[in-house]
Order: sequence, then C-alpha cells, then structure tokens
Amino acid sequence: MATSPKKRRVETADAEAAAPQAANEQADAPTPVGVRAIKKYPNRRLYDTKTSSYITLTDVKNMVMACEQFVVVDAKTGEDLTRSILLQIILEEETAGVPMFSTQSLAQIIRFYGHTMQGLMGTYLDQNIQNFIDLQGRLAENSVMNLQNPLMQNFMGGYLEQTQNMFAQMQQQMSKQAETLMGNLSAGLAPGLAPGLTPKK
Repeated sequence: MATSPKKRRVETADAEAAAPQAANEQADAPTPVGVRAIKKYPNRRLYDTKTSSYITLTDVKNMVMACEQFVVVDAKTGEDLTRSILLQIILEEETAGVPMFSTQSLAQIIRFYGHTMQGLMGTYLDQNIQNFIDLQGRLAENSVMNLQNPLMQNFMGGYLEQTQNMFAQMQQQMSKQAETLMGNLSAGLAPGLAPGLTPKK
C-alpha cells in the first residue's frame, strides 16, 4: 500500500525532531567546559545544543562576532568541522559583500599550499592578524576608531607599510634560500663529472 504524502511529511518531521537525540547516542564526544557545541547533520543543518534548536550559518557568524567560543562537530562521527564552517562564512562574505582579499592575494595564498614555506606563511598571517587586533585594541582605548580621523589613517597607513615591508623581507629570505639550495645542488653534481670534461655552458 502506498504511503500518502501527508503521512510522509509527518514521518519526515518526526525523524528530524529525533535526529539530535540519535546523534547524541552515536557521537557523544566530550566538549570543553564553556565551549558551545554545534552539531552538523548530513542534511547540512546545524543544531545548537545550548538552545536545543536548529540554527543557520548567520547565527554562527554572530557567535564569531560576539567572540563566543564554540565548536562544530559532525553529528555522526564527532569530527571537528569548525574550520570548514568558518571557511564557508568567509566565502559568503567574500562573494556577497565587500571582499577583503583581492584575486591576486588569493592566488598567492593558494601557491603556498604544498610549498616548503607553507608553515612560515601560516605563522606570518597569524602574527599579522594578531598584531592588527592588538593595534585595533590600542586605538579603541584612545577613542580614535573613527576611520575618517587623520590620526587613525596615519596609524593604518604605517601598519600597512610595515606589513608590506615584512612580506618583502620574507620574499627575499625565500629567494636566498632558493639560491643556496640551487648552489648546493650544483656543487654536489660537479664532482660526478668524468675526468677531462667540463660542464656545458
């Protein structure tokens, strides 16, 4: 006997309502005290265990803006998906609003993946973001957060110039390391030449 559409809708609603409880039984990973736990289901819905309700990506963004600590985990496996969710928020902001990264900047970042300097680049970005946050805090304490304020503009101009100089220094360091590596390789290959032969120019 075929199931009526109305009955299927009721069964679907019941299944979604029972999903959080079933997930708790499948993956009840301990969450650090004070950290808000959010569970992601296969249907891409997010469930906030604090409010016992489904939330949206916008709600997660508001948590970030409020500096609230949270973790997003797979409801079935318990895998940490926090970075994945944060990247989704960044993607939406970059495509919907005023982008923070230029196309050239994004391409440069991509080129660092798999590169020997990938770890250094990550550390460099982390330090610069933290430095910017510290600078923002100091400016807020002095009540000069108005972007039209000449003092604020001077601060930001100096910070950006300092950042560019640091990046240029890192590029120079990479170039020197590459030259040293190539020199070592050349020196290592030279002794292997047969007597009386010279490298081709």
